[in-house]
Amino acid sequence: MSESLQSLLTAVAAGEITPDRALLKLQSQGYDSIDEFAKIDRTRQQRTGFPEVIWGLGKTPEQIVKIIQVMRHHQSVVMATRITPAVYAELHQHIPDLIYYQMAQICALTPSQPRSRHPGKITILTAGTADLPVAEEAACTASLCGFEVERLWDVGVAGIHRLLANRHIIDDADVLIVVAGMEGALPSVVAGLADCPVIAVPTSVGYGASFGGIAPLLTMLNSCAAGVGVVNIDNGFGAAILACQILRTSVKITS
Repeated sequence: MSESLQSLLTAVAAGEITPDRALLKLQSQGYDSIDEFAKIDRTRQQRTGFPEVIWGLGKTPEQIVKIIQVMRHHQSVVMATRITPAVYAELHQHIPDLIYYQMAQICALTPSQPRSRHPGKITILTAGTADLPVAEEAACTASLCGFEVERLWDVGVAGIHRLLANRHIIDDADVLIVVAGMEGALPSVVAGLADCPVIAVPTSVGYGASFGGIAPLLTMLNSCAAGVGVVNIDNGFGAAILACQILRTSVKITS
């Protein structure tokens, strides 16, 4: 993109193309239209540091296939979230090299197995085993983006000794993602022990009074521990991108 932009600017300076025509070219270079249902943002990684990701829910398998086939030509990693096993089976028929992470419900195209290529460690904790799908969405997203991930599952406050026995894992983290349902108390406890940012993810796990995740969401928003940021209910993907941005921009600032 940078080379083509340089060529375009050179052409404008030499009088070979008008500024209006150059503007049209720039606008057309920013995205790829697919039929009438999608416009793929090709410059997102340049703007934000992370490529565009496909939200799977609400899209047909045929639409997802077409989007992936376009995106694979200009992204090193192509990822789609909230992909059910049945949808993946259909996608795989058309894209045989598509990898599926079933617990996370993510499918992806990568040049090789995901590997860490950015400094820093993202550590992800869950209060319970039922929180794993959301936590794995965060873990897979961060790994596919090139960050080191450590997992610590089922260390909720109902058995606080499980968390305290793994204090060294908290101490070793650069960013923590803490996933919890029910009353959502775990992020506050972790933030009281940690010396790094804590991203809290409420899940829709819990009995009726948890109101589909609203109760843990409110607990996390009202945390008395400092340094806790909260994302939306079941939003493991958003938590991972925020954690990755924290690490990416911290390196940018110190370099």
